[in-house]
Amino acid sequence: MWRSQAEAEGLTLLKADNKTGYFGVKHNPGQSKPYQGQVKRGGKMVHLGCFATAEEAALCVAWTPEGQAAAKRPAAAPPLTSEESRQQAKAEGLTLLVADNKTGYFGVYLDKPGKPKPYMAQVRRGGKLVTLGFFVTAEEAALCFARSPEGRTAAKRAAAPPPLTSEEARQQARAEGLMLLTAGNKTGYYGVNVAKTGKPKYEAQVWRGGKMVYLGSFATAEEAALCVARSPEGQAAAKRAAAAPPPTSEEARQQARAEGLTLLKTDNKAGYFSVTLISQPGQPKPYMARVWRGGKNVSLGCFATAEEAALCIARSPEGRAAAAKQAAPQLSEEEGKGTVPPMPPGAFVKEEDVPAAAAVKEEGAVPPMPPDAFVVKAEVVVKEEESSGSRPKRQRRK
Repeated sequence: MWRSQAEAEGLTLLKADNKTGYFGVKHNPGQSKPYQGQVKRGGKMVHLGCFATAEEAALCVAWTPEGQAAAKRPAAAPPLTSEESRQQAKAEGLTLLVADNKTGYFGVYLDKPGKPKPYMAQVRRGGKLVTLGFFVTAEEAALCFARSPEGRTAAKRAAAPPPLTSEEARQQARAEGLMLLTAGNKTGYYGVNVAKTGKPKYEAQVWRGGKMVYLGSFATAEEAALCVARSPEGQAAAKRAAAAPPPTSEEARQQARAEGLTLLKTDNKAGYFSVTLISQPGQPKPYMARVWRGGKNVSLGCFATAEEAALCIARSPEGRAAAAKQAAPQLSEEEGKGTVPPMPPGAFVKEEDVPAAAAVKEEGAVPPMPPDAFVVKAEVVVKEEESSGSRPKRQRRK
């Protein structure tokens, strides 16, 4: 009856792949009128009413603007078989990426086993998982994923050449005329670090525009070093390294003497002031030169020998100041007593004329006689008397 009425009114009861078999119709078991008609309007689901049959509810949906718009849309193509999906992917130049999961395809999940469309295609977009649709076969879901921007990006990554072995990376560097710069770090290469977590194990990075720039992750340290060597920063570092070979220990001492510098010795593992042994001897550059500058430890570089690092320190303002301090004469405690401290910078001695009449009063000196004084000469006679049992007595008489 309801189908006849729909035909009489020129309406279509749209079929759908759900429990009721009709678009916009929902089944609520146990109700006197178990079929509910609903449409999405203004971003919300709008309830149209409850009905005894699915056809009556579908007719109610067909009367709405949403139902009529859905009827005008072209009918959905029948689902593709697995083989048809593969052929369509080839025709469009797409790759159905295989993966080690239950469906066998990247981005495809078995969501509803036993249902008409059990396979779901998903991508991660904007930090969230986005469902692209449900499909009859895994291959059709993989085709939907391959058509998405995320699928195309994943296909490009998969199509990249396999990672190079250590020896292949060295050979490639020689073929391109590049240098894999060695460094005194855990990886042994300039700009290459051990990744903190996960695989690949090695990360390539360079300092660019005042920031550390990540270049990529690699399976071997040599392949990461090759990536650094191809960068402008790596090529500039290679030119600096090729400018002059590092001096030997003896050459560093001779250079210090030629420049009038002192390689300050101290009691540490390196044997020199401000030189630190940062890795095991035998590494390319195990010695680091660093100074205290502006309240911070500043690294001046890593070197092959302790003497070369000490020469770098000796050339720095901090090294020159330390050498001058060590070369200054050191007075003992006894020698230092009573010494006059040095005059501060900028001080000078001021000379003044002393008047002729001025006299210096010294302790024990006889003051001069007044102008009107005169001298009286007198004789003094001392008479000694003897007395028994006592010392002689003296008498003074003028």
